[in-house]
Amino acid sequence: MADAFDELDFEYVSGVAEKAMGAIAAQRVPPTPHNFHVWFKYALGNPVALKRTIDILIAQKRKFDASTNRDLYTTYVGSRGTDEAVAHQVSQQLHTVLASAKQFLSTAITDNRTHMQAISEVADRTEAGADPRVLVETLMNELAKATKRSTKLEAEFVEKSRELDIIRQSLSQSEERARTDTLTGLPNRRALEEFFRAAQEDSMERGQPLSVLLIDIDHFKKFNDNFGHGVGDQVLRLVAKVLRDRVRENDLAARYGGEELIAILPGADIAVCSATAERIRRAIADCKITRRSTGQELPGITVSIGVGQFQPGESMEDLIDRCDRALYQGKKRGRNCVVTEQELEPEPERAAG
Repeated sequence: MADAFDELDFEYVSGVAEKAMGAIAAQRVPPTPHNFHVWFKYALGNPVALKRTIDILIAQKRKFDASTNRDLYTTYVGSRGTDEAVAHQVSQQLHTVLASAKQFLSTAITDNRTHMQAISEVADRTEAGADPRVLVETLMNELAKATKRSTKLEAEFVEKSRELDIIRQSLSQSEERARTDTLTGLPNRRALEEFFRAAQEDSMERGQPLSVLLIDIDHFKKFNDNFGHGVGDQVLRLVAKVLRDRVRENDLAARYGGEELIAILPGADIAVCSATAERIRRAIADCKITRRSTGQELPGITVSIGVGQFQPGESMEDLIDRCDRALYQGKKRGRNCVVTEQELEPEPERAAG
């Protein structure tokens, strides 16, 4: 399948590529094919969520290390090629099964005509006064042939039904992979957006609250720098497990990007969401993590959490932006705390002009 980039004007694409390479150089990102794909999309400004994520990372003067680059590619770019490959494979499999089904029908129709013709001939010979024993033997032979052909077709049909079940399972697994973050096992950005849209509509239709909590692991960079990315991944998986275990069945816990996790709580107002966030914060602070290779107990893990409540009609980005501002206000307070949008300090007014 041709990439959408192929449809863009040469001069325009060249300019975007130059801009992407400039950004890669400025952030000291290794210019690998995967990284270039990510930064080309960033230079294009599409998807918007990718641009926003990178802009935030740049504003925070974060280092684009191997883990961050991998996460950006996996979250915003990498699943597309996998999905297309799976779709092509499934398409080929379905084509084969449909061709077989067509052949089954053709064979069944031909066999049915042959069988009916043989029965008709037996009937004609009966009227002509042929030996009844011969007619009965002929009829039984034809019925035996029909039964044998029917049995063979049924066996082939059962086999193709199994193939269809395998295709159905493959599609289901592919869909699940496309909606799951590989590192944490939590739903990814795609699943998050789908869930929020449904929760948003339900909230407005029913007039019920909808709240969000956004989690950022405090000093996460130090875990990667001091102990390696393997330990950083272990920390992220631990926090993800605590989050998943402490939200309700009808809530959605997901990975938002980098070391940020998020939970959507349908039917929960900001007070309920804040209380949930506090339980999560305490549970994470009580966790102990040991370095697998040495048995060394690592420094404690803490998180800062921002909480916001959905306002009818607003976008997910606007709601998360308030949570994000509350979260970083918590960072300013010293980290390891929960801050709601109600505690946000007013933004300074911008001078006209």
